[in-house]
Amino acid sequence: MKRVAELYENDRPREKLKRKGPAALKNYELIAVLIGSGTKERDVMRISREVERLLETDFEGLSFDRLTAVHGLGPAKSMQILAAIELSRRHLIKRNSKIACAEDVWRELRSYAGRRQEHLLSVTLDGAGHMIEKRVVTVGTLNQSLVHPRELFADAITDRSAGIIMAHNHPSGNRFPSFEERRVTQRIKEAGPIIGIELIDHVIITEDGWFSFAEEGEL
Repeated sequence: MKRVAELYENDRPREKLKRKGPAALKNYELIAVLIGSGTKERDVMRISREVERLLETDFEGLSFDRLTAVHGLGPAKSMQILAAIELSRRHLIKRNSKIACAEDVWRELRSYAGRRQEHLLSVTLDGAGHMIEKRVVTVGTLNQSLVHPRELFADAITDRSAGIIMAHNHPSGNRFPSFEERRVTQRIKEAGPIIGIELIDHVIITEDGWFSFAEEGEL
């Protein structure tokens, strides 16, 4: 098994990172630092380059299953890569993302559009409209028995957010809300003033577009 530490000194990603900092490393070298070692059949750099190709071709579609399909990359190392990416993504989102309209919500949550089950998501916002966090609240068909205001607002209270956007995907591709979804939205809206956090919008996400309760005058 060939480990990063056993590579020729000038090519050791960890040593290079120590000397020059992470910005000096190429993408596959950063991946090699995360992976740490290869296998008897494939060295760490070869595996890292294959992971780099996955990142370049379909970053949003990267998943545990796709990573573990890489020969020489087991479950533990796949989880390390996914965890590092998610941590970076969350901090970048907090620093840069401002939600000004339903299209911004759709762009942030579009990866959920193709899910086979409905996912109810929350997006918490500060007073300037910057995203604090996005989360999956529940999985399943949206109805009043599944969605209670306490589930939706609990994290918003923890985040000390000024507002919240709820969103969910429609696996069918139909953007328009059902009668029950309208009832749920109204219930959440009424709870907002009591809790002190405004429901800014409810956005239905599909692969081709969105439906915004706020933009359609239903909030």
